[in-house]
Amino acid sequence: MILYEYPFNERIRTLLRLEDLFERFVFFLSQEDAKSHHVALTTLFEIAEVSGRTDLKADLIKELERQRQALAPFRDNPEIEQTRLESVLGNIEQALVGLNQMQGKTGQHLAENEWLASIRSRAVIPGGTCKFDLPSYYAWQQHSVEQRQADISKWTQPLWPLRDAASIVLNLARESGLGAKVMAMQGSYQQMLSGRSYQLMQVRVAPELRVIPEASANKYMLWVRFTRQDGDGRPRPADGDIPFQLTLCNL
Repeated sequence: MILYEYPFNERIRTLLRLEDLFERFVFFLSQEDAKSHHVALTTLFEIAEVSGRTDLKADLIKELERQRQALAPFRDNPEIEQTRLESVLGNIEQALVGLNQMQGKTGQHLAENEWLASIRSRAVIPGGTCKFDLPSYYAWQQHSVEQRQADISKWTQPLWPLRDAASIVLNLARESGLGAKVMAMQGSYQQMLSGRSYQLMQVRVAPELRVIPEASANKYMLWVRFTRQDGDGRPRPADGDIPFQLTLCNL
């Protein structure tokens, strides 16, 4: 099944973006060529941009504290798997320690590094990081694989607590949902929410159906509409009844 996720609020939208960026960052940093490390570095700039737009650190601390207070009373409950509970609580504690140890504005260390700031300003220009534009950056790209990876890892270190905390919040949200098999009649599905608040919607569809879900929602109702791509990639409404799995997640 292909999984599509749709956030219901700006906080979850930001966390999903961070998750995607960190996954891309880890992948390209693990490669050995300089071009991949260029992508890792520019992705790091994107991570700093996304995480610095709002007071994400404070929001994550508040949410993790709320989850810790909600889960702690389940200790010694015979109906709860205690090993799993202690693991989750331990991860929350560790994430809170990491967030509280973060100093200053998120990503400020990148802005204060003049060399990195020069690369960041040129990276937004198409082709702006060519060797004749940034000879010092080109020289750095000639360093060994190990040196480049060590440098990028050092620049990323202050941001890892955000990744860890975001991962915990998203995992808790995902695990809170119960999936149901539903049918989109003539490619469209609606469901009343009766004012209940949700954080995240998951839509799973079989790949052989070759359909793409588009979703929108408010506190009263959600809509899922399916499309198919033409040869030029343009989506068009899907006809026929489409089975899929819908999961609504609420922390």
